[in-house]
Amino acid sequence: MNDQPARAFCRRKFLRRGALALAAASVPAIIPATARGRGGARAPSERIGMGFIGLGGQGTGHLLGGAWTYVAGGYVSRGDVQVLAVCDVRAERREAAQHRCNAFYAGKFNRPDYDGVRAYADFLEVLARPDIDAVLLALPYHWAAPMALLAAQAGKDVYCEKPVAITIDLAQRLVANCRRFGVIYQAGTQQRSEYEGRFRLACELVRNGRIGRLREVYAYRQPGAFFPTQWTTAQRVPVPAGFDWDRWLGPLPWRPFGGEAGHALPGWYVGDLNWSPHHYDLVQWVVNPDPLAPVTVEFVPGGAASPVVAAPPAGAAGRPEEGQVRYHYANGVVVHSTEYPGEPVGSVGGACFVGTEGRLAVDRVRLVAYPERILKEPLRPAEARVEQNQGHSDNFLECVRSRRAPVCNPTVAAQSMTAILTGGMALALQRTVKWDPRRGEFSGDAVANRLLAYSPRPPWRF
Repeated sequence: MNDQPARAFCRRKFLRRGALALAAASVPAIIPATARGRGGARAPSERIGMGFIGLGGQGTGHLLGGAWTYVAGGYVSRGDVQVLAVCDVRAERREAAQHRCNAFYAGKFNRPDYDGVRAYADFLEVLARPDIDAVLLALPYHWAAPMALLAAQAGKDVYCEKPVAITIDLAQRLVANCRRFGVIYQAGTQQRSEYEGRFRLACELVRNGRIGRLREVYAYRQPGAFFPTQWTTAQRVPVPAGFDWDRWLGPLPWRPFGGEAGHALPGWYVGDLNWSPHHYDLVQWVVNPDPLAPVTVEFVPGGAASPVVAAPPAGAAGRPEEGQVRYHYANGVVVHSTEYPGEPVGSVGGACFVGTEGRLAVDRVRLVAYPERILKEPLRPAEARVEQNQGHSDNFLECVRSRRAPVCNPTVAAQSMTAILTGGMALALQRTVKWDPRRGEFSGDAVANRLLAYSPRPPWRF
């Protein structure tokens, strides 16, 4: 990988360190120990300058502490991070986040007048700031990949919440852009890092043959796909004050505000793009197929219903019948999409792995196996391991400093999303499709290939 961004990161730190030294020499002041890097704290020149774009429940949780973010007190409380910018298309969200961050730093640095956190409505202004090293994106689904592409182009490292892309074309562009501009990218599929390592242990046990040869996997969630076709609404209400509706829409086709935004997917979709990235990332991690080998994605009538909104794109079925998907990998493993038995769909997720000598199931609260001896015999020193880290956000920040690839780097993220999106194509078309990773297209399938991408609304370009 090109080391120019790494040098740029060090250069920015050097310039900021020099500016701090110059200010300290010219202006006598009482500077708290935290500002000078004493008492175990990092000096400002050593902190990672960050901007937070998207301040709904997930984004605010990352920033200030909350559910599913796994950072006690949020990024603002970390000694190795300096929050410099918050951004949202809703004025009340960005202003509240700015106030809380500035109040926190005012107490931390004993500076009642602290106002170092700026609030923005336009994310492009955040990306233009040279003192911001990394951004955390917690966005509506349709914005995740386009904004990550633009952030990479601006030289910013990226932590992006799922789903990382809503089309296969955008997933491929994400990998290419991160490689081209040499940025660090971490997808927010935290099961590789969190939950007491039970997903990691499940992966290691299966890969080391503890259940014999892996034959089948049951993924407890449907895959999905989204097509940003023209969309309409019968309800037209005034846009709330302080809400930039046009910017929220971004690359999507225009429509009047209908009273709801959030994570709504305006257009046409089947299956699931919300929880499925967690579960299919686990499946891809464990199955570990040849990433360039063709995959047959079979539509199986019957079973779980596929939700559908608005009108289908050209070539897709008018209304998907109940159905599921089977993935046939080149190594002989078959992955079944299904629902979690006996519990609400999506409550804990996970998957069940079936081998020639046993089976193993894992979710966010348990790891079980049959026969039970599979879990009782510890892994031996010579057996294969997968990457271990101290936490998903810690892994991201460590890689920002070291320039190593994170555990959910863009290649990993794109592979998992491609599995989800190809399954969604089979659900939408109600037939089998054959995916060729080497060519990045469906084999001999012009209809399916037309659904790989969509045309963004001007002026946005990917």
